[in-house]
Amino acid sequence: MEPLNQDLDFNALIQRRHDELRELLAKGIQPFAYSFDVDHYSDDIKNNFEKYENKDVKIAGRIMAIRRMGKASFAHIQDKDGKIQIYLKKDDVGDSYEVFKLLDIGDIVGVEGFVFKTKTGEISVHSKSFTLLSKSMRPIPIPKETTDESGNKVVHDQFADKEMRYRQRYLDLILNPEIKVVFKTRSKIVTEIRKYLDENGLVEVETPILQPLYGGATARPFSTHHNALDIDLFLRIADELYLKRLIVGGFDGVYEISKDFRNEGMDKTHNPEFTMLELYVAYKDYFWMMSFVENMVANIAKNVFNTTEFNIEGNKINFNPPWKRISMVDELKEKVGIDVLLASNEELIKLLKTKNVDMEGGESKGKLIDLLFEVTIQPTLVQPTFVTDYPVELSPLAKKHRSRKGLVERFEGFVLGREICNAFSELNDPIDQRSRFEDQAKMKEEGDEEAHQIDEDFVRALEYAMPPTAGLGVGIDRLIMLLTNQPSIRDVILFPQMRPQKKGYNEKD
Repeated sequence: MEPLNQDLDFNALIQRRHDELRELLAKGIQPFAYSFDVDHYSDDIKNNFEKYENKDVKIAGRIMAIRRMGKASFAHIQDKDGKIQIYLKKDDVGDSYEVFKLLDIGDIVGVEGFVFKTKTGEISVHSKSFTLLSKSMRPIPIPKETTDESGNKVVHDQFADKEMRYRQRYLDLILNPEIKVVFKTRSKIVTEIRKYLDENGLVEVETPILQPLYGGATARPFSTHHNALDIDLFLRIADELYLKRLIVGGFDGVYEISKDFRNEGMDKTHNPEFTMLELYVAYKDYFWMMSFVENMVANIAKNVFNTTEFNIEGNKINFNPPWKRISMVDELKEKVGIDVLLASNEELIKLLKTKNVDMEGGESKGKLIDLLFEVTIQPTLVQPTFVTDYPVELSPLAKKHRSRKGLVERFEGFVLGREICNAFSELNDPIDQRSRFEDQAKMKEEGDEEAHQIDEDFVRALEYAMPPTAGLGVGIDRLIMLLTNQPSIRDVILFPQMRPQKKGYNEKD
């Protein structure tokens, strides 16, 4: 082994582990094995003891607790499902017992032995042999348990800092294995989404992440440069324009579950890299899409959770169709007493100031209406609700309302005041689309960094005729937050984006 780097400021526990590593190597023990033939797991053994009693098993996992007693020892190892106790006796494992004395909490071992119950009734594995699979070179901050005056267990978690848990998700998963349930559930939800869409005849496709023009949403992009082509490219902010090109090309229904990227602020519902479902179905409109969405969510809830009723943040939420439907402008008229479509910008600004809404200045009328909605109506939408018919300025890719001037056929789905989906009767008039793009370009020139660009190729595609189409975008992360009752988007993303470490942070801590 190469000598230790003496410049590193190892604490005593880390130094001890390096000393143990040296001793293991001196004994000819390989501290980092190549494989181990696991054939059983902790939960299966414990849940089916009658089946496995006195049967030989091969298990592997991380040592989470050790109790040494001279010529015998107990340890708890943690595998993918949970924890189980192992029992080692020097008479059974021979010289390997001396190796076990050099092991620590955090080391990963493989054990071959038979299943039994201890005198205290704990289901365990009596080791016939064990193998060191990987030596842990850092001490794991194992939580300590105490008992309060009422006899309740109190866990003092040395790894309780939320920010540190997000940064070192590997440690978070080791010390708080229950969070794996959230991410396993996430996987099941995404699987059910795919199954539902496939069964309804939609085709899953892939579209470019690197795009010469960003579009499909109002957001600021991340940019990069392609050296070989010597061009600037953007990470996609949405999949919409490419997916609608496929509808032009003859697909009747397409979807993509993708990573999108938006250069915006971070909070409990926003991460700059997020997972989006977008789908487009030819010959349908936004009325059809409302029914499709509520049935899809209810189907996911039933198949993953066996219910459509959830207790989320203390609220009983029922996802069973039909969901409530309200008009944005009609609801605002009832709430604030004015027709926002007829109101002047000055009237809207004055009204927003009475509600202490921060404005940058230069907001379009549509943006002012949207801000008013955000502070007066959105927080009240607890049960699943579709908000319909938005101002045309807010939706440059949606079809004009068939009967109400100044609006488009659009809806957003809200639960607990959070938007979870956005859908349109898609604009398929190339002349109108070009005009909308030009309006957006003017807004961009006036300082709106999130305004849409003119995409000439997309307009050209529409000029070849796109059938009537319904489109939908669903924030997968936000939907999973709701269904798993998690307070932050970071709790449903394994590796969320984080701000730089604070000054003075020691990476070895």
